[in-house]
Amino acid sequence: MSGVGGHRAAYFAFDRFPSSKGSAVHIAQMADELFERFGGGLLGVIGGGGLPRYQREGAREIARFDAQVPNLIDRAEAFSAWAAGHLDPHLATLEVCHVRDPWSALPAVTAPGRRHRVVYEVNGLPSIEMSHTWPWASPATLAKIAELERFCLERSDAVVVPSRVIAGAVRAHGVPESKIHLVPNGAELRDERPARPEDAPGRYLVYVGALQPWQGVDVLLRAFARLGDLTDLRLVVCSSVPERRAKPLRRLAERLGVDDRLEWRFALPHDQVAAWLAHAELSAAPLTGCARNLDQGCAPLKVIESMAAGTPVVASDLPAVRELMTDGEHGRLVAPDRPAELARAIRVLLEYPGRAAEMGGRARGRIEAGLTWTRSRQRLAEVYRTISDDPIEGR
Repeated sequence: MSGVGGHRAAYFAFDRFPSSKGSAVHIAQMADELFERFGGGLLGVIGGGGLPRYQREGAREIARFDAQVPNLIDRAEAFSAWAAGHLDPHLATLEVCHVRDPWSALPAVTAPGRRHRVVYEVNGLPSIEMSHTWPWASPATLAKIAELERFCLERSDAVVVPSRVIAGAVRAHGVPESKIHLVPNGAELRDERPARPEDAPGRYLVYVGALQPWQGVDVLLRAFARLGDLTDLRLVVCSSVPERRAKPLRRLAERLGVDDRLEWRFALPHDQVAAWLAHAELSAAPLTGCARNLDQGCAPLKVIESMAAGTPVVASDLPAVRELMTDGEHGRLVAPDRPAELARAIRVLLEYPGRAAEMGGRARGRIEAGLTWTRSRQRLAEVYRTISDDPIEGR
């Protein structure tokens, strides 16, 4: 460890930071708000990939867990023990520990002589997510993770969620309504439209995000195959994950005969992704209708950032997405897992560009009205104020 102690705030997340994934955007915004309020702090995250194990940025200390542990559960438990060791030097001065998952939360809520408040930010519940990300996890393992979630949620002082859907999932874990705070995801609004990427095709659709099955990129490819008569149209996939993870989808594109109309961009910096969004005909968010998206739906950044760019969105009609956009007003909502319906919605928007542009304008206005990162951080600051004013019961 670095040996630097005395932080008043800490933020821990079982996520790589920085990275091109949406989670890194969210972590940056939430951690910045925490550390601005408390004059710096400790940020504990996943490292590797050439990132330094320790880093100082002014009053912020970044510590990265980079142990190579192949098994996901074993790696999560090792991270939890690592986080406990990094929290220990700061327990005498720590006022708030903000966590993003149960493995970060466990050492924070069980710290010896705990005097700090814990804010548990729930963007997803591993007990639900792991049945999709780690399909060989046994029911007994998932049940143990669910119990760990309940344990940590019960002992946290505040629970922050990005959508009403996931608030319902948290309530189902027994968390009282009074402890749940809605802090939606947001976007940054740019005064000027970013320059068009030099290598952008003349006319294109765009998908932004990761490539896991629940993202529905396979559905989008099948829909795009139905638009083969639009010979000048391309699909640009701005993947937040490395190229090797695209192999199954690339094979599918070949089988569908659309591989020559696809353009792939991998792990682009966030500002470059914004440029691809801004100049697209429309963006697609074809999330599948699985439990991960229905039972604990988050507020997908791909939808919010498309809206902020003034780009109309064609997205799956899921409860969490309906919290962000209205069908026919900001874009189109279609039934998930229906390539034919997705293709039809895309085609109609392309045939009526004036109507699509109006939807994009209203979408940007929706972001301006309340889904900016500035507004989200104001809500988070209010959570910190609330818990700081409350006595810590039983401690």
